[in-house]
Amino acid sequence: MCKECGCGLGEGARIGGSQTSHPHHEHEAGHEHAHGHAHDHSHPHEPSGGPVAAAAGQAVSVQRSLMEKNDRLAERNRGNFQARKLLVLNVVSSPGSGKTTLIQQTARGLAGRLRLGVVVGDLATDNDAARLREAGIPVVQITTGTVCHLDAEMVSNAVARLDLDALDVLVIENVGNLVCPSDYDLGEDLRVVLLSTTEGEDKPLKYPPMFHSAHAAVVTKTDLGSAAGFERDKALANLRRVSHHARIFEVSARTGQGMAEWLDFLTQQRQARRS
Repeated sequence: MCKECGCGLGEGARIGGSQTSHPHHEHEAGHEHAHGHAHDHSHPHEPSGGPVAAAAGQAVSVQRSLMEKNDRLAERNRGNFQARKLLVLNVVSSPGSGKTTLIQQTARGLAGRLRLGVVVGDLATDNDAARLREAGIPVVQITTGTVCHLDAEMVSNAVARLDLDALDVLVIENVGNLVCPSDYDLGEDLRVVLLSTTEGEDKPLKYPPMFHSAHAAVVTKTDLGSAAGFERDKALANLRRVSHHARIFEVSARTGQGMAEWLDFLTQQRQARRS
């Protein structure tokens, strides 16, 4: 996954036009690398493992978890959100499965009940953020460049530009990717994974870490299921097999089918956090 392959190495994320370095690709003390293992910096003539003698003194091999910094910042985010009694969703999916449309219609459906704000992550363009702003939703854009996921520091920097005290629900629309975002805790309450009827029934089996990590699974574009030859029973069976602990919803944001149950779920989750 991303923490092993080092994708996005050296690129910075842009939040509303400013640039921030990607925290997991910095060379901090201990020389962290964007790979799934710590590197032995000893030379061929030196003994492997443990401290090694060097002309200028002694070199000590320091191994640190690549995710340590992210997890620490995620907990900081979580404490900030909980203090404000926010319900925070991390919405993940493959590209084109309908995240932005679902968020847009969710905000409209919750109008008068809950106030919703959004952080949007994309490799390039602010098209999704522009669509949400047109719907009157407060939104902050994170343009990640070559980085294929959001992380806790990006989210922390982005939410500083939102009035969190004026919100009840914060939605983080993650980068369209079913692999790398599964590794990164952002400080959310619920991870919501989307599966559209146009993608095929076997996505949960192909990307089990993401689907297994989700608290809720939303089957989207149900109005297109028949035209796409979507096998509903097989898809639900696969979801229940991999995401067996997740609450499953079937919706069409375009027609409104199934949206009432989804909106009621969010309202209940928000009320639980207030109490």
